[in-house]
Amino acid sequence: MSRIDLFKDHLSAHRAVKIIAGIDNFDIDNVKKVVNAAQAAGASAVDICADEHIISEVRNMTDMPIFVSSIEPSKLVRAIELGADAIELGNFDVLYKKGVSFSKEDIIRLVDETISLMGSNRVFFSVTIPGEISVADQIDLARNLEERGIDLIQTEGHFSSEMPSDGVRGLMERAELTISNTIELVRNIETPIMTATGINPTTAPFAFAAGASAIGCGSCINKMNSEISMLATAKQLVEIASMNATKIAELV
Repeated sequence: MSRIDLFKDHLSAHRAVKIIAGIDNFDIDNVKKVVNAAQAAGASAVDICADEHIISEVRNMTDMPIFVSSIEPSKLVRAIELGADAIELGNFDVLYKKGVSFSKEDIIRLVDETISLMGSNRVFFSVTIPGEISVADQIDLARNLEERGIDLIQTEGHFSSEMPSDGVRGLMERAELTISNTIELVRNIETPIMTATGINPTTAPFAFAAGASAIGCGSCINKMNSEISMLATAKQLVEIASMNATKIAELV
């Protein structure tokens, strides 16, 4: 059984939880804390940046499935050589903050380049669909990715520099768009969907109710200062995912 099989099994059961350290998180100490929390909580995978040193460090400390995220095909292919079990083209928030945006055509071009560079050394391949493009373009892009054999499609919300509302309302505002994007994509493709952006113990049940097979959770864990809090939150997310799997199984 290969490492990625754990994630695939959880994905099939609609209970996959990917803990995201951050595409722009180069703080090795923080990354290690996130990985330790994810592993101790029984998460399905951890997602890290494409820094070679960090990939090697994380690979040496855990046997859990590792996703590496980048928007540069060459870095994704290098990550495979360093022991990544899966690659993620996406997690664009850091670039939105710099005023960079991505069209449907941009994503297709980057995916095709990545597939070409991988050659026969292809691994589990996840692609984020930009939350800023129209729903029609998201659906068309998702169908194009499905035709290319992409293993997982990740949704995202809209980046905003505005301050969110306080309390639960702010949490829901952050996740509202990515959950609605999940609903649209689940209706139109067969490829499993992972819901990300603003997903935390409050919003995770809504993501699964929308039809997600997986959730991607980052800032609700990687922004914490306490390792105990990281672990507690990761455990909550895994429990929510497990409950969803039980509900799905009861309906079959």
